[in-house]
Amino acid sequence: QSHLVESGGGLEQPGGSLRLSCGVSGFVLGNYATAWFRQADGKDREGMFCLSRDGSRIKSADSVKDRFRMVRDSAKNTFYLQMDSLKPEDTGTYYCALDARSLFNTCSLLADDMTYWGKGTPVTVRS
Repeated sequence: QSHLVESGGGLEQPGGSLRLSCGVSGFVLGNYATAWFRQADGKDREGMFCLSRDGSRIKSADSVKDRFRMVRDSAKNTFYLQMDSLKPEDTGTYYCALDARSLFNTCSLLADDMTYWGKGTPVTVRS
């Protein structure tokens, strides 16, 4: 059975760091563009980072591009979101996603472009 499982969320203080993981099973990670999304309470799901299938293209939201980093480990079939200098506004549920569209060297931060989703991991940033 194919699925994505996020882990690594939790409670962190402002200025702290967390690393989210997305473990992928039933898929070959190199066949998909990958992405991380965040959804705060009462708001739409927002794209944070994406990485193209060939690894040549990364896109990020302006709010996190200088603080977060996305890494993919194809050997482990896992990708990560390293979050540093956390702020209270980073609070939300974080989702990983796969984009199965036949695009090799680009990626999307639009939720509607994603094909497969994890169930999410909550992140709370407060003192």
